[in-house]
Amino acid sequence: MAKKTILVTGGAGFMGSNFVRYLLNKYPDYKIIVLDALTYAGNMENLPEVNLDNSRFSFWYGNVRNGELVDTLVSQSDIVFHFAAETHVTRSIYDNLLFFETDVLGTQVVANAVLKYSDRIERFVHISTSEVYGTARAEFMDEEQPLMPMSPYAAAKAGADRLVYSYWATYQIPAIIIRPFNNYGPNQHLEKAVPRFITSCLLDEPLTVHGDGKAKRDWLYVEDLCGALDLALHADIDKIKGEVINIGTGRSIDIRSIAEIVAEKMNKPKSLITYIGDRPGQVFRHTSSTDKAEKLLGWKAKTKFENGLDKTIEWYKNNRNWWEKQLWMRTIPITTAKGEKEMH
Repeated sequence: MAKKTILVTGGAGFMGSNFVRYLLNKYPDYKIIVLDALTYAGNMENLPEVNLDNSRFSFWYGNVRNGELVDTLVSQSDIVFHFAAETHVTRSIYDNLLFFETDVLGTQVVANAVLKYSDRIERFVHISTSEVYGTARAEFMDEEQPLMPMSPYAAAKAGADRLVYSYWATYQIPAIIIRPFNNYGPNQHLEKAVPRFITSCLLDEPLTVHGDGKAKRDWLYVEDLCGALDLALHADIDKIKGEVINIGTGRSIDIRSIAEIVAEKMNKPKSLITYIGDRPGQVFRHTSSTDKAEKLLGWKAKTKFENGLDKTIEWYKNNRNWWEKQLWMRTIPITTAKGEKEMH
């Protein structure tokens, strides 16, 4: 796959920017085009420090709902990775309209452009999420589990997920749907649990946990996700098009334990951990089946959670200037079912 041009929507966000760095570092013959609206979670500081006139990298400021812009960029590309989305569960409770506009309508715009240029687009990789499943109904969640989204964010991503699948089923576009489980790592916004806990320790502030903290998640280090996407990029397209593939570790850890592990690693007392009301639409357990990813991609997570957490803690210790600007966005006001206002 020499001299390919890859369009990455949402490439200035957490997962997208890590993937852009990965591609630029590993594949010197690839050209990367990034499209990002630079909302609160998208940040030019996330992108590699390369000259914006670099022949291997170009950045376009814009929204995925801008059909003319998306059409132009897709027409110049061989492969499309679609990360662009609003992604925070709590924020979707606070401001749900934007999630459906970006996640569903934006995905339709991208899918339409891929369809229009299907004579040149070799594959379209849509980044979905494990949140589309809702709470696990079995010990390990495989791709056949029914979709039961439990928050506006999850519902918007489920709509986008099924829209992409419908374009494969109807038009046979070369689409692959990737459902990552809970990612963590460098450059992640402070609204997410792991960086929120780490920065709270750095500031000697309380580590706030929803409910009793027993909700479990499958935690995936972002470099492992990049490795899985690399395999999806290079796998035989006839083997994986139209497929949905979970990307997770097969191990789940509850939120309370995450807070305790972070506090211990950072030499902070567990008394800093405090509890607030449970988040509406809370998912109580997510643990990925890894069978399909192993079968179709030959992929398995390499990074043990504790090791990935060490790397993540070190990054936040060394990049205070990056995250201090986000402190005011660590919590969001929501109204509970009882009509009470809480900061989550």
